[in-house]
Amino acid sequence: MTTVLVVDDEPIVRDVVVRYLRRDGFDTLEAADGEAARAAIETGRPELVVLDVMLPGIDGLELCRWIRARSQVPVILLTARGEEADRIVGLELGADDYVTKPFSPRELAVRVRTVLRRSHGRSTPSRQLGFGDVALDGASRIVTRAGEPVPLTVKEFDLLWFLASHPRTVFSRDQLMDRVWDYAAAVDTGTVTVHVRRLREKLERDPSEPQHLKTVWGAGYRLDP
Repeated sequence: MTTVLVVDDEPIVRDVVVRYLRRDGFDTLEAADGEAARAAIETGRPELVVLDVMLPGIDGLELCRWIRARSQVPVILLTARGEEADRIVGLELGADDYVTKPFSPRELAVRVRTVLRRSHGRSTPSRQLGFGDVALDGASRIVTRAGEPVPLTVKEFDLLWFLASHPRTVFSRDQLMDRVWDYAAAVDTGTVTVHVRRLREKLERDPSEPQHLKTVWGAGYRLDP
């Protein structure tokens, strides 16, 4: 049974999220602060973490940084509505997705399933793609640049794989949210912008003048091999 760790200092929020996740067949762990979350991650080894940004002591962003320095376990952030800066920082730290409070527990459960499905690589074909000095292996989900491994989050790999699978094709942010994140266009597409920027920083020789991950102004993004 897949284990999900729910980290939130509000007991009511934890209770609602846990009940929905258990109803969907997940096993759950709970933590009310950063220290308890660290202990739960080290001992319980969850396969996904639902993480509130506003925590007492060690906040969610610091905890996300700690998680990403040690593993690629998927992280979904819970952020306050309107706190765009927290969402962007969280994505830049390697979070895979975010949900704004107040949120629908049903939507959160759907996002958990979606992120887990992609993290397990079920939607990635077992083949290889490449462009420039970058190589992608679909079976192992390993990316190398000039022969050196490049650590990517689950969603960074998914986005790169999708664009590399459709070279020279322009996709809008809404289309990428639908095809890569499995979410409707109503979801904030700033997520796509952050992930493209992170990929450029990791893969382009000059991220400010990308050779491969191109912005098509007013239209979206494309990958030029």
